[in-house]
Amino acid sequence: MDKIPMTPAGHAALEAELKQLKSVERPAIIRAIAEAREHGDLSENAEYHSAREKQSFIEGRIKELEGVLSLADVIDPAKLSGPIKFGATVTVVDEDTDEEKTWQIVGEHEANVEKGMLNIKSPIARALIGKEAGDSVEVRTPGGEKSYEVLSIIYA
Repeated sequence: MDKIPMTPAGHAALEAELKQLKSVERPAIIRAIAEAREHGDLSENAEYHSAREKQSFIEGRIKELEGVLSLADVIDPAKLSGPIKFGATVTVVDEDTDEEKTWQIVGEHEANVEKGMLNIKSPIARALIGKEAGDSVEVRTPGGEKSYEVLSIIYA
């Protein structure tokens, strides 16, 4: 299996979610199932079926997180420099609209475009990799062709 690149913050967030699921969510759902069982006939017990469904989701998520964390390759961006690579915080300007955008290039499990966290496998991130400040980048996005100029690269 390939290693999954991840920032220290992304790794910590996944570990916190796993801890929450194991120490809070799992015991709560076990109690809910036990309580629903006490209500009698399980074949017509909606609370029981709902609790079992939630338990299945929680167990699946725990297994997924354990798998991702076991393959995690934590890369500290503060130790990097040079052209754009994983972990870089990049400020670009859209050459058509003059709109500035700032993204950090992160692993797919911590990506969140609304928070400025760009999946390393996204078309924009792939186009930016290897570029330096002052370079222009042509990106084919689902919304059409975009042109960006790289303004700054920060590793923090």
